[in-house]
Amino acid sequence: MKERARSIEDKQQRCEDLLDAAESLALELGGVRLLTVAAVTDRAGLHRTGVRRYYANKEELLLELAERCWMRWRDVIRDNVGTRVGLTPMELAGVVADSIISLPVFCDLLTHVTLSLEGAVDIERARRYKTNAFAAHDQIVSALVQASNMTTQQLQSLLSATIMLAAGSWQVSHPAPTLARLYQEVPAWGHVALDFGPRLRYLLQATALGLVEAIPPHQ
Repeated sequence: MKERARSIEDKQQRCEDLLDAAESLALELGGVRLLTVAAVTDRAGLHRTGVRRYYANKEELLLELAERCWMRWRDVIRDNVGTRVGLTPMELAGVVADSIISLPVFCDLLTHVTLSLEGAVDIERARRYKTNAFAAHDQIVSALVQASNMTTQQLQSLLSATIMLAAGSWQVSHPAPTLARLYQEVPAWGHVALDFGPRLRYLLQATALGLVEAIPPHQ
């Protein structure tokens, strides 16, 4: 069991250890809804009561993980577009889709952030999440603007669609055990067969093509 953090650097490392533990467990268990504080602290090598020194509750821990995922998404997109220019809407949508597909825990968390996590923390913690998430969002838009001929408004709409489709599709394609069993019994209801990655990519490419043809609102 790790000793109590005695410096700012130690505390930051403990926070990172808890975030890493939560992310790895979410991948292994099939979703953040199955996480427990006890399992996370055990994986991180901390005492079960020690998490309270770093996060007020499980929701704050998961909100912090979602915030970190925003930074990762931004970095993945920046790396993928690099110095490329003139990407078509289809190509750009492929970049966006592939980047978020590579972050499955983020796709899962996007549902929980709006459903419960933001409302389960104090207002200053919620403010910090919003500030950092919007900053990452705007940086993603800037990177995509430089790489393509799509407008800022079109790209903002594409990201909005990406967030909603990734969040919803991930939940449908990763059902709880009870639903998975039900889908086995009634194949016609078998959303578990949804091919998350390829279908999300297809929907985002169709969305990007539509955005460049559609008339923006308020015009």
